[in-house]
Amino acid sequence: MDMETVVKWDKKGLMHFSAMSESGHTVEMDAVKAAGGDEQGFFPKTLLLVALGGCTAMDVLPILRKMHQEVTDYQLEIKGTVHEGHPRKFEKIVVEHILTGHNLNPEMVQKAIALSHDKYCSVSASLAGSVEIEMTSRLIEAAPEPLLAPA
Repeated sequence: MDMETVVKWDKKGLMHFSAMSESGHTVEMDAVKAAGGDEQGFFPKTLLLVALGGCTAMDVLPILRKMHQEVTDYQLEIKGTVHEGHPRKFEKIVVEHILTGHNLNPEMVQKAIALSHDKYCSVSASLAGSVEIEMTSRLIEAAPEPLLAPA
């Protein structure tokens, strides 16, 4: 399966570009002011972090559902360390999976994250060997969802 996108200067600014997916969705990109941009869109490197987070989250959540884990909220905090010289590429990316749920099993959560990172996430696989990626997790206990009282 091949994938395509179009990135086009949209003339909203000197460094403002739009990208359109095959499904017709768009994302706006811009540069920092020091590089001639207006900071009116995602920075391209930030989109790489977004892609990694989205890819692994879309693996982990269904895996945890199959493991019968009661996840009530899920977010990822992703931090990239950028090389000082050129090219200013990521040297290391830390992805923290923050899961809220009832009686979450830490071993199952770690297994789901490892399966995503090592086997399923195509963005992780694409970055492998180029960027050090560290996956961590934080579990937050939530009260069980209350049952609705009869009327």
